[in-house]
Amino acid sequence: MKHGNEKISNKSRVAKYILKSGGASKPEIAGVLELSMPTVLQVVKSLTDEGLITESGKQESNGGRKATALTVAEDICCAAGIDITANHMSYVLIDLCGNIKSEKRIKHPFENTPEYYREVNANLEDFLDFAQINVEKLIGVGVSLPGIIDKKNKVLVRSHILNQNNVSLKSFSDLIRFDTAFENDANNALFAEMRTINRNTVYLSLSNSLGGAICIDGAIYGGDGFKSAEFGHMIIEPNGRQCYCGKYGCADAYCSARVLLQYADSLDEFFVKLGHGETKVCRVWNEYLDYLAILISNLRMAFDCDIMLGGYVGGYLKGYMGELTQRVRAYNLFDGDTLYLKNCRYEREASAVGAAMYFTEHFLDTL
Repeated sequence: MKHGNEKISNKSRVAKYILKSGGASKPEIAGVLELSMPTVLQVVKSLTDEGLITESGKQESNGGRKATALTVAEDICCAAGIDITANHMSYVLIDLCGNIKSEKRIKHPFENTPEYYREVNANLEDFLDFAQINVEKLIGVGVSLPGIIDKKNKVLVRSHILNQNNVSLKSFSDLIRFDTAFENDANNALFAEMRTINRNTVYLSLSNSLGGAICIDGAIYGGDGFKSAEFGHMIIEPNGRQCYCGKYGCADAYCSARVLLQYADSLDEFFVKLGHGETKVCRVWNEYLDYLAILISNLRMAFDCDIMLGGYVGGYLKGYMGELTQRVRAYNLFDGDTLYLKNCRYEREASAVGAAMYFTEHFLDTL
């Protein structure tokens, strides 16, 4: 029994390493995972016979014969993700490697009604038809929601954004004909990024509500009551603007995407205006960066690890990192640089991608 468990574990470890590295040779796998070459050969043969990995050419070599590169067969299975917000429902389809194969965003206000959940499911079916996939390869549908979620019991415990308490998601889950899992939106966004990060990371989600997630030792830290990383409700301006939660001076009131959307109909439009140098927009953006720098500095002092900027605004920040880092340095006198600040990989639909990845990761974990 023990030997069998080790074999399964090694298959999972090898497949996940090949996936995360983007391709690897047998000698590299043996060295990094500290496995004997006979074990690696046996595992690779098994994964190849099952169609999970393929040879993708030869790796560069400093001398001698080039090693064969192994990669994951990305089309072996797929998963879908749904991101539900106060005003939209978004759908993505990803392959085993996390590549977005299809996506769709529908404007629709949230309602805690049977009709709403039936429409979410109907739109899912339409989306899958549009994507023209083999549904036999679909291993699950992950659902992302803004709020505190009891995943085991499928309950939305509390969502300020959706104005809901103790909502059972079981009847919604029963409508979907595939395996279903639920998770917080910011946790999902970080989960989507975790295949490419190797360090402890705080994820700051700068969307219409400001949230976050924390990765420690390769796992998401949820907190004692599923309430960790509520960065949007850290007070950064005492007696400041009122937040939707009822408090005054919360980071959400200064750093959410809604702050910018008061001056444009979309973030695309806001950044076009910013590029044209419109005075009011420039003033708002400078204030936004100042408060964001305060929040980032506080998070760095608390966690002393990488900070990844994601969410709707995070996708636009790459071109403004110089301005932001100057402000961060002014508040943080403990670090000599800001190399700990990272831009997100998924600039759109990160929460839906992460929700879908729950199933692709589970697939790999159970090989």
